Amino acid sequence: MIKAQNIHKYYSELHVLKGVELQINKGEVVSIVGASGAGKTTLLQILGTLDRASAKDRYNLTINGVNVGTLNDKALAKFRNENIGFIFQFHQLLPEFTAIENVCLPAFIKGTKKADAEKRAKELLDFLGLSHRYQHKPSELSGGEQQRVAVARALINNPDLIFADEPSGNLDTASAENLHSLFFKLRDEFGQTFVIVTHNEELANLADRKLVMVDGKIVNQ
Repeated sequence: MIKAQNIHKYYSELHVLKGVELQINKGEVVSIVGASGAGKTTLLQILGTLDRASAKDRYNLTINGVNVGTLNDKALAKFRNENIGFIFQFHQLLPEFTAIENVCLPAFIKGTKKADAEKRAKELLDFLGLSHRYQHKPSELSGGEQQRVAVARALINNPDLIFADEPSGNLDTASAENLHSLFFKLRDEFGQTFVIVTHNEELANLADRKLVMVDGKIVNQ
């Protein structure tokens, strides 16, 4: 599913990632933990193709058999849209759009017909217990509901791989526990692979594997 070799990242003279080596198998739920500044989010962004590893170091990043480091920006954006979903700590929902419109956005970018996208969005929102929230805007939803809308948006294109960056960091305890259970339910029902950066020890320990980052390297996998 994911194979990363010799991943480095520099920001000017700051060496953030220092030769990360990583392999993640299909259907795994993998957590990444470590102190603030260890490089967790930077690694997640590179694995999720939102950023690129530093080219001055030879590296390889293969996802679903595709060497994404060789793709140009347009091809990379298409690959990301079709193969990867993202869940962020602060939801990143567009405030002027309803729940169903937010969920449909990646499908519209992919070129899915409106009727087909809305049908799939309703199926996902129903699955996530939000059938009564189709037309509500983010400001009218609770934090847990907003995060479930974000989960539905991540799933709309049926991606093989879901990246989550502190997905429960902004939720109350009950909502966080519900979200954690949901990840494993989704994996079991749809076979998705999850890579989750988290400070939540409970979630980290529930994962199939917990990767520990220290000073830009994975020290335990």
